[in-house]
Amino acid sequence: MSIQTITTQPISGQRPGTSGLRKKVTVFQQAGYLENFVQSVFVTLGDVAGKTLVVGGDGRYHNREAIQVILRMAAAHGYAKVLVGQGGVLSTPAVSCVIRKHGAAGGIVLSASHNPGGPDGDFGIKYNIANGGPAPESITEAIYARTEAITEYRISDAPAVDLNVLGTSHIEQTEIVVIDSVADYAELMQQLFDFDAIRKLFGGGFRMCFDGMSAVSGPYAKAIIEGMLGAPAGTVINGEPLEDFGGLHPDPNPVNAAQLIEIMAADDAPDFGAASDGDGDRNMIVGRKFDVTPSDSLAVLAANATVAPGYRAGLKGIARSMPTSQASDRVAAALGIPSFETPTGWKFFGNLLDAGQATLCGEESYGTGSDHIREKDGLWAVLFWLNLLAATGKSVEELVSEHWARFGRNYYSRHDYEAVETKGANELMDSLRIKLATLQGADLGAYVVDFADDFEYTDPIDGSVSKKQGIRIVMTNGSRIVFRLSGTGTEGATLRVYLERYEADPELHHLPTQQALSALILLAEQVAGIEGWTGRARPTVTT
Repeated sequence: MSIQTITTQPISGQRPGTSGLRKKVTVFQQAGYLENFVQSVFVTLGDVAGKTLVVGGDGRYHNREAIQVILRMAAAHGYAKVLVGQGGVLSTPAVSCVIRKHGAAGGIVLSASHNPGGPDGDFGIKYNIANGGPAPESITEAIYARTEAITEYRISDAPAVDLNVLGTSHIEQTEIVVIDSVADYAELMQQLFDFDAIRKLFGGGFRMCFDGMSAVSGPYAKAIIEGMLGAPAGTVINGEPLEDFGGLHPDPNPVNAAQLIEIMAADDAPDFGAASDGDGDRNMIVGRKFDVTPSDSLAVLAANATVAPGYRAGLKGIARSMPTSQASDRVAAALGIPSFETPTGWKFFGNLLDAGQATLCGEESYGTGSDHIREKDGLWAVLFWLNLLAATGKSVEELVSEHWARFGRNYYSRHDYEAVETKGANELMDSLRIKLATLQGADLGAYVVDFADDFEYTDPIDGSVSKKQGIRIVMTNGSRIVFRLSGTGTEGATLRVYLERYEADPELHHLPTQQALSALILLAEQVAGIEGWTGRARPTVTT
């Protein structure tokens, strides 16, 4: 074995987005593409001698090949140890867990999250820092700057490591340890939730369906839900990770998790349904013929957090991304704890969690988590719901309906216009920015605008400022329309339109969501001219 220095040159477009660098698989397969980015990561980090790195991915196509490159480059840069998940698989929450438990300097996550997989699908890479969370913008921007000036990369010529066998081997002087992908994460879940109560729930005939979506959370769900908690075999469906996710879109929402929704809509439906996404950090919660929005899920868990042993002492605060509904704000007010509104991207929660300012966090894009790690965590949210169901003996619908009766209902929906022409999407946002000054106080039919702005966030911990994080149009009655371009796609642009209306009257808590939001939907089109700028008369996906 020897360490080689390979001459290279910059490859354009390697700026990380909201959750790392995501491109088509074919882009990552270009000569030097992955190597350039990984070299830029390691150079940005500086001297890594004596340090530990965690590496894993969601099992999608190109995962194993990419890991072999990263292992050989980590050795060339002098890491003392690399912990890698068996088969190259570690869910994103598990990566964060392993980093924190083993005191690693950081980790590399190989995933494009909820994006499609396979040879023609997407691939991604991101770096997580020592707290287990995604690297902040100061680091990702430094990495990007390195990619713009790179001239060489370092890599060992060692043969491939057998990722299927647990144990230790070496590349150069670096110890490569293939670890059980589930063990550390499962141990942490036992510390947080009342496994005895959940076992009794299943032992009493409680039925559940967990859809692994042929993605990474399947093995975790099988080991914990069917194994440790005693749910019947077959409770987990689509539980084997596939490189192409079975040709499906591993995004846990009612559109893409259609099989689960069909199961839960049947007359003989299980008591509880849930799904997770490609890399295991998102979740969808479903009752019998009853869908729970991610915003409501965060609020319900926050309001009932003390039923779980890990949260018995109460919450320090609740944080949500700006587009997420304000339902959790009402819970925070009732509990007398702070609520925080951040830009989209889990990295913005990291400082709040590290500073002990927040305990629970959530994003409307089916992401929920807490201070147990520094990533959102799909299976954690499912176990939290199971703990709540076991503690109360109530159904999902009963818990949510009672929550609405106490706090009011925040009707909420997201309309996605996917893969639209980038130029038109940017021009739509620019046109809205021009209108902001004239919107304040405007009479828009049934609504009067309280304020309109381009959301800007000043981190209360480190003072960093993030600008242009989404355009908000907020009405005097608290209703909102938010426009934002997503940073997680790989083709064109994705325009997301978020719609929210608060309803205090319990008699009006069970309207169809799109009906309840119909006036805001029309208003969003009128204000933004979506069809004119994008050519789309209706959204691609409505959730």
